[in-house]
Amino acid sequence: MAQQLTIRSADPELDAWACAQIYAPYVTDTVVSFELDPPPAPEMAQRIGDAIEWLVAIRGDQVIGYAYAVQHRQRAAYRFACDVSVYVDRGAHRGGIGSELYRQLFARLEKRNYRTLCAGITMPNDASEGLHTALGFTRVGVYHQIGWKFEAWHDTLWMQKHIGGAGPPAGEPG
Repeated sequence: MAQQLTIRSADPELDAWACAQIYAPYVTDTVVSFELDPPPAPEMAQRIGDAIEWLVAIRGDQVIGYAYAVQHRQRAAYRFACDVSVYVDRGAHRGGIGSELYRQLFARLEKRNYRTLCAGITMPNDASEGLHTALGFTRVGVYHQIGWKFEAWHDTLWMQKHIGGAGPPAGEPG
């Protein structure tokens, strides 16, 4: 019998090491992340603490994925927009974990009055583009040759999703 998946808010002290371990192969082995060096656990703890929301997926007693939202840009008019990302342990891909993390993240962001979710995807990445499309994101543009990694230029596809309705916000995000 498969163990149940639990999703909860991340704790910087408890979850930073596991999140760093999940993320490291994306940094060292792929262009999914444009970072060149994997962040150590203390830096990941800082990122968890600084995020608008950071969720972890746990099966048994092991963190197997995480999703987070950070402020899209610093200008005040962008305060209702977030950049979102999801990372799942390579051994747990294609199990619906990324989708469930995102669904719960989006529900929390909507309750906090955020309205626009933005996702940047290094191209090509059919799996990530498919996940985002399935969850209601639409393509808004491509930054061509924006990232230099592994001795090559890479493009980034930008997608976005609107949450919380089209009218004026009910209040400030938070």
